Amino acid sequence: MIIKKRTVLIFSTFLAIIIAFITLFSALSNLTQESFSSDFFKVVIDAGHGGVDGGVSGVKTGVKESDLNLILAKELASFLNEEGIKTVLTRSTKAGLYGTATSNRKRKDMLKRKEIILDSAPNLVISLHMNYYSVSDRRGAQAFFDEKNENSKKVALAVQSALNDLPTNERKYSALKGDYYILNSTNYPAVLIECGFLSNPQDEELLISREYREIFCQAVLNGISIYRINDDI
Repeated sequence: MIIKKRTVLIFSTFLAIIIAFITLFSALSNLTQESFSSDFFKVVIDAGHGGVDGGVSGVKTGVKESDLNLILAKELASFLNEEGIKTVLTRSTKAGLYGTATSNRKRKDMLKRKEIILDSAPNLVISLHMNYYSVSDRRGAQAFFDEKNENSKKVALAVQSALNDLPTNERKYSALKGDYYILNSTNYPAVLIECGFLSNPQDEELLISREYREIFCQAVLNGISIYRINDDI
């Protein structure tokens, strides 16, 4: 009887070890597949401005840049998610990221954006903004990159190429180097997109249209896809 109990105990222990080993192996296998799979891609989407900082306003409707940035950021996130790309929003509400600060709001807001990017460890950062110019006939979308980051330049060129293919674009822009905090605050590839001119009535009308924003999001997705294919990411 003692031998049987001992046998059962040994068998039970052995079985538990096997189950634990299988569980551990499965977990490590999944982690490895996720870490090295070409499908594992994360993008931080930064909706520029927010809170008391509304940015520029539309010449016809008075729409705030900060509100449009947020709407577009959420829609772009949905587009990317549908393609299996993970996304993180720097802000998901109309509020700014400076907390209850009464001074140095801009600095605290930007530092919080940097913190979110660093915590997310993304493959790419996309910051969305709306442009404004003193001459109202200036229009179109343009991408900017950090000249010290080669991958930032590559993705900006790819995104700009896709944006230039938009049927509403009357002018073909070139991606430009830009000295923006959101671009050079971390080493992650980053692109800042001025999505259109709110000083231009036509651009404003397009940007407040959900149908156009869907086309715009598709163009950005196309640009990201070109960047990933070219760099085998």
